[in-house]
Amino acid sequence: MLELYGTIAEQSWFDDDVTPQMFKDELFSGSGPVTIWLSSPGGDCVAASQIYAMLMDYKGDVTVKIDGLAASAASVIAMAGTRVLMAPTAMMMVHNPATMAFGDHNDMKKAIELLDEVKESIINAYELKTGLPRKDISKLMENETWMNARKAIELGFADGELTDEKKAVDAAAFAFSSKAVENTLLNKLAAKYDRKPDPQPVPEPKTQPQRGRSVDELMGRLHLIQH
Repeated sequence: MLELYGTIAEQSWFDDDVTPQMFKDELFSGSGPVTIWLSSPGGDCVAASQIYAMLMDYKGDVTVKIDGLAASAASVIAMAGTRVLMAPTAMMMVHNPATMAFGDHNDMKKAIELLDEVKESIINAYELKTGLPRKDISKLMENETWMNARKAIELGFADGELTDEKKAVDAAAFAFSSKAVENTLLNKLAAKYDRKPDPQPVPEPKTQPQRGRSVDELMGRLHLIQH
């Protein structure tokens, strides 16, 4: 299990930064299927691309579990998961890449061209995961789209929700015989009050229709429960 919490950066400036080299050292320290817990506001898109490529090249299955936020560049990393699962309370956000530039009009034009190419590269990752048309993905990025777990699953950015396994009970545990439950209850009541339980009725032949309880039998059982 790996944790990818914090800002994604080429170099670590703060304690919560995640760099490609740090991630690579942890990822390839073992082998086999890997689970990555992800919560990040994003960061450097080049560093995110490196981590994305590592996960795509990893030989084992990669399960990405988003427990908080997968925004901006972090959402790109999530797309490398064999399976992407989101907590019901988690969020994912996609938007256009941004940069800072200065200079004359030629410099500004080059910056715009660079951003266009970066956006196309990000769309590549989203398209591979979701199967959505590129124009639809571009529109989602233009509008800075925030997605809860269900919307992300609907659009293909995630595969499912995280579930509470403690509450997942086998349905077979609920299969029971109403007759057996009734007899068990009556036996417990009879034992508590030092009474013998009623003998089990002899089942009627299957060829005869099932009859209801007699009035005497119902009154007898009611009297037993009351006392």
